[in-house]
Amino acid sequence: MSDSPPALSGAYRAVWRWHFYAGLLVLPFLMLMALTGGLYLFKAEIDDAVYRPMAAIEAQAGAVSPDRWVAAARVGIGGEVTNVLVPDRPDRAVQLTVRLPDGGRRIAFVDPHDAQLKGVTVYEGVTETIKRLHSLELFGPVMNKVVEIVAGWAIILMATGLFLWWPRKRQVGVVSIKAGDPKRRPFWRDLHAVTGFYAGGVILFLAVTGMPWSSVWGDQVLKAMNEAGLGRPPAPAAASPWAHAEHDDKPRGAGWALEHSAMTTQHHDATPSLAAVIARAESEGLPRPYLVSIPASHDLAYAVARQNTRVQDSRTLYVDGVTGAVKGDIRYAQYGWGAKAFEWGIFTHQGTQYGQINRIVMLAGCIAVWLLAISGLMMWWKRRPSKQGLKLGAPVAPPGPRVRAAVLGIVIPLCILYPLTGLSLLAALALDRAVAALARLRPAAS
Repeated sequence: MSDSPPALSGAYRAVWRWHFYAGLLVLPFLMLMALTGGLYLFKAEIDDAVYRPMAAIEAQAGAVSPDRWVAAARVGIGGEVTNVLVPDRPDRAVQLTVRLPDGGRRIAFVDPHDAQLKGVTVYEGVTETIKRLHSLELFGPVMNKVVEIVAGWAIILMATGLFLWWPRKRQVGVVSIKAGDPKRRPFWRDLHAVTGFYAGGVILFLAVTGMPWSSVWGDQVLKAMNEAGLGRPPAPAAASPWAHAEHDDKPRGAGWALEHSAMTTQHHDATPSLAAVIARAESEGLPRPYLVSIPASHDLAYAVARQNTRVQDSRTLYVDGVTGAVKGDIRYAQYGWGAKAFEWGIFTHQGTQYGQINRIVMLAGCIAVWLLAISGLMMWWKRRPSKQGLKLGAPVAPPGPRVRAAVLGIVIPLCILYPLTGLSLLAALALDRAVAALARLRPAAS
C-alpha cells in the first residue's frame, strides 16, 4: 500500500493556475489598498495629530455669526467656501473648504468664537491623500475603474483559494501550520492557506463592500436602486423632486445613498446665509459634528449631514439658505433596504459601525492581505523556473473541457455580477490561449 500523497486532479491544477494569475494581476493593487485602508482606519487620530496646531483653540462660551467664519476664509485665502465642518468640541476650530479661482482647494481653520483665521492647509492633506490612493483616484479618473476589476478578482482569489485550501486527504496545513521550516516551500504554503482560512471572510467582505465606490458598478447600482425604490427615499412632499448633483453641489458627508442627491428650493433675491442654516440645524437637534455643503447654485438647498460613526445615526437636513426652512430631513430609517444594506457595509468597511472591535477586525484583514501576498511570493520563489527564459512558473494548464468548466463555474457568475471584471477575464483568457499556442509552436519550430 503506497503512502504517497494523492495526485492532484486536473480541476485542481486548473483552479491553481487561475488563482496564480489572479494573484499576479491584482496583488500589487490589493497590497496598496490594504496599506492605505489600514491607515485610513485611523483617520481621526491622524487628522488630530497633523492638524492640532491649527485646529486647537481655547474653549469659550458663545460664537460669532457663522457668516463671519465664511468671510474670514474668503479674505484670508481668496476663494469661495464650499463646505463647513462644525466640530463637536468647543476647543476645536471650524474647518472650511475653500475653492480657489484656479480650481485648487484649501482648508481654512477658523476660531468660531472670534472668526480669527488660525491656519490654512492644502486640501490634499494626509488622510485625503491616503483616501485617494486607496481608491486609486490619485492616479487619474480612469484608474478608479480599476477598483472594480481589482475587487472582482479579489473575490475570484478567495473563491479559488477556498477550492485549493480543501485538504483532499493531503497532509497540509488547514487550520494550523504543519510545516516548520521557513526555508522550504511547504511552510509558506501552510502559512498562505491558514492565513486565507482565518482572514478570507474579512478580505471577501472588504472586497464586496468596496464595490460601491467604483465609478462604474457603484454608480450604476445606485441609479438602479433609486429607480426601483430601494435606495434613497422619495423627496419630501413639500419639496421639489430630487435633483442630480455634481462637483460642488454634491452633499458632502451625506453618505453613499445621497452622494448625488440635491434638493431644489425657491429662488430668492436675498443672499443665502450660513448663519440661518446652522441656526436651523441646531434648532432641529442635529448632533455635532456635522458638515454643511454650500451649493454653487442659489436654487439648491444647503445639505447639512451628521458625521456619525454608526449607520443608524445617519441624518441629513436640506435647508433653504435664505429662509432657514427645512426642505427635507432624511434619516437612515427612510432608506430602501438596498441602500440600508450598502450603507451598513460601508460603515463596517470603514471600521466604525461596531466600535473598536470593528476597526481591529478590518485592520487584521488588511494585514492578512500582506501576509498572503508575501507567502504567495515566497511560494513562487521556491518553485520558480530556473534558466528557462522569461517563463513565469505558472501551474501547467491541464487539458479537457471538464477541467475548464471547473474554473469557469467559479469565475463566470462573479464576472456577470461585475462586468469590468468579466471584460478583464476575457482579456486574460485570450492572453492565456495565445501563450499556450506559442508554447505549442516552439517545439515544432525547433
